[in-house]
Amino acid sequence: MKPHDMGVLFDECAAQRMGTQVHLDRPFTIGADARTHYTLPQLAALVRDAAGWLTAAGAGPGDRVAIVKDNHWDYDLLACAAVRAGAVPAQLSAHLSGEVLRTLLARLAPALLVTTAQVLERGRREGADLAAAARATLVLDGALPGTLGMDDVRGHTAPGPHRRHDDEPLVIHHTSGTTGVPKLVVHSTRTIIGKLARFESVRLPRIGLRRSDTLVNASAFAHGRTFCWTASALSMGPAAISIITTQDPNLADPVLRAHPPTVLEALPASFVRFQPLTEGLDNPFRRVRLVISTYDAMHPPTVRAYLRASRHRSPVWLEGWGQTETGPLTFRFHTRRSVHRTSSGSGTRNLGRPVPVKTRLRVVDPDTLRPLPRGRAGLVLARTAACALGYVGEEDRWSAKRHGTWWNTGDIGVRNGDGSIDLLDREVDRTPQLSCLRTEDLLETRLPQALECVVLAEPGRAPLPVVVTADGALDRARWKEAVRDLPPLREPVALTWDQVPRTGTGKVRRGELLHRLTGRSDTSGSGRWT
Repeated sequence: MKPHDMGVLFDECAAQRMGTQVHLDRPFTIGADARTHYTLPQLAALVRDAAGWLTAAGAGPGDRVAIVKDNHWDYDLLACAAVRAGAVPAQLSAHLSGEVLRTLLARLAPALLVTTAQVLERGRREGADLAAAARATLVLDGALPGTLGMDDVRGHTAPGPHRRHDDEPLVIHHTSGTTGVPKLVVHSTRTIIGKLARFESVRLPRIGLRRSDTLVNASAFAHGRTFCWTASALSMGPAAISIITTQDPNLADPVLRAHPPTVLEALPASFVRFQPLTEGLDNPFRRVRLVISTYDAMHPPTVRAYLRASRHRSPVWLEGWGQTETGPLTFRFHTRRSVHRTSSGSGTRNLGRPVPVKTRLRVVDPDTLRPLPRGRAGLVLARTAACALGYVGEEDRWSAKRHGTWWNTGDIGVRNGDGSIDLLDREVDRTPQLSCLRTEDLLETRLPQALECVVLAEPGRAPLPVVVTADGALDRARWKEAVRDLPPLREPVALTWDQVPRTGTGKVRRGELLHRLTGRSDTSGSGRWT
């Protein structure tokens, strides 16, 4: 089945008698009971019920419905319910601060805010009245003065599916927000479903989903990747889907062992946190044949650990690089043999080649935007039919990143002789001394105790390295050995995982971390294309 209308996706999958079983690590916020197991007909009924709630709360065709709640797959169920009602869902991470949420809600001016009492109360503590931005607010886990509770909307008949043109707004997602307030990206059915989800819904050899597969997804479900994944994964009818909402390996381990994945997708940060589980012959990843990573490049030691943990004859790691605005632009495969060859630590910064037929890339001079020859570092521009419709409330910012038919990714890279792209840095984070990203890979390979390394560029000074370890301590002798042949770096700062400011997808907020450590927030890059 090819995905098309997200408003009836679950209904159509149920009608096809797909036997997919869905397992959750904890109950949905929108579930009427504490169940952690669903069939597709049960999920379809839940989406229809939710469409009735949203309609009863005042959401109708063309309205924006903002969704802000704790991280779970019911973000996408609520989005499908809003689509069924004719509304445009805007999925906002509860990981964002109250101030940022207030800014995004002001841009959206939603007819309805769907949220939880916890989100509203935290916003008030941070000085942000989030409900004030919406015409009405539906609280999923209680009732607060001036808002609607579930008792006010439960039991209303679901509206008939609303049909919209493929080029009309379908859904709004925000970017990760590593460099400030996230952008609100508008996608249509044509861009996110027709060009992205349908492309993934092909049973390709080795990397295509099979009906026998058990899929595990440990993601940030407010972001555009999982909306697209929901469409493609369900339409392929796998045997089982398991949803993991935590990055705590002790909480994830029972779910992974109860339903060992054959296909695993997770946030880069989740892969890092779950890595201790890869050790041992009875590890929960022993059946994995395919690993999928997006959002950020993975460091070689982590990739090696998961491929080594699998007992499959030839497991594959599929790494995709792209942006919320464009979807995947390049892809690359890692195997046990290929990651063994990249023991120097630089291998995963090669993003691979553009997606065949669908994507073109070029590298240009940041000042003149003229194409550069292969081997020269410059801004990476992309051309794809999956490019979004625009930014909500920031039309000038969108226009500044469009150059005719080309999209400015804001990344600095090099095009190699074989057509692949090496990613060096975000333009805003660049430094003339070195590639921060490549240096991070080298340090992680040389420092086995490091969970993560972050190299921060500060104008006029040597880069500042941050080493994240389990206990916030760093062996200085090992450090000196690790940097012996690298360009000058300042004395390292050792932190624990929780001491590092992160986005909802686990990416490091480099600017905020630099400000915390140095009191400065200026960068070496121009920041014109953030």
